[in-house]
Amino acid sequence: MSLALAYETGLGTGDAAGDGSGHDPGGVPLVLLHAFPLDRAMWRDAAEALAGLVPTVLVDLPGLGDSPLPDGPTDPSLDEAADGVAGVLDRLGHDRAVLGGVSMGGYVAMAFARRHPERLAGLALLDTMAGPDTRAAAAGRERVAAAVTGPAGTRALLPLLELLVGSTTRLRRAEVVRRVRESMLAARPEGVAWSERAMAARPDSAATLSALTVPVAVVVGEEDTLTGPEHARAMQLLLSDAVLTIVPGAGHLAPLERPDEVARALIALTLRIGP
Repeated sequence: MSLALAYETGLGTGDAAGDGSGHDPGGVPLVLLHAFPLDRAMWRDAAEALAGLVPTVLVDLPGLGDSPLPDGPTDPSLDEAADGVAGVLDRLGHDRAVLGGVSMGGYVAMAFARRHPERLAGLALLDTMAGPDTRAAAAGRERVAAAVTGPAGTRALLPLLELLVGSTTRLRRAEVVRRVRESMLAARPEGVAWSERAMAARPDSAATLSALTVPVAVVVGEEDTLTGPEHARAMQLLLSDAVLTIVPGAGHLAPLERPDEVARALIALTLRIGP
């Protein structure tokens, strides 16, 4: 049985169960997955911009927001997160969904594409990459996991803040910076540690992307220094049906930094989804 993840639906003229009103691409919802170490709240501004046009579902990934961690002694794996997303679809009564994931959410979306390809109607990959961690990156994740479960707690995450938001946001959008900082500090240390270790263990998703035939949107902040435009272009080359959008004035958290621009890219994606 899959992990029961917390979620909320973004209601417009239709709802996430797809009643056929509003812009509903064949009753298929848009499931939005957040970045590390945040929660589903990072998607709310973009979901508001989509209201009445696209039925959305915002999901908290394992151990973050309102979602629990998996039970048992198994090693952390984003496969469990992907199966939890499939469980959300089951609870809502949907056979298929368009998945949109930013950063870690993108890794989970790719795991979903690998494990549940028949349930994927379309894909949006935002500020993420197909490749696995290098050995040095995985070691860095383990250091963060150890630090947040020690005396420093999630204060150990604060040096990441400058990497997550772009220079324009840091200069002009103090409210966004404040929201990211507060979300980082509010994260549960055990969920942060689980997420870091699960990301470190993820496989290369290049073959998964190369096998996809569904429409894909690749979106990246122009100022993203973690998984920037070069990673987005590399993913686009792997995909058979991909549209690339580079968002000006945004860093690694484009849906939070420039929600209206990201919403437009997502609407364009849903218009490419068949019944």
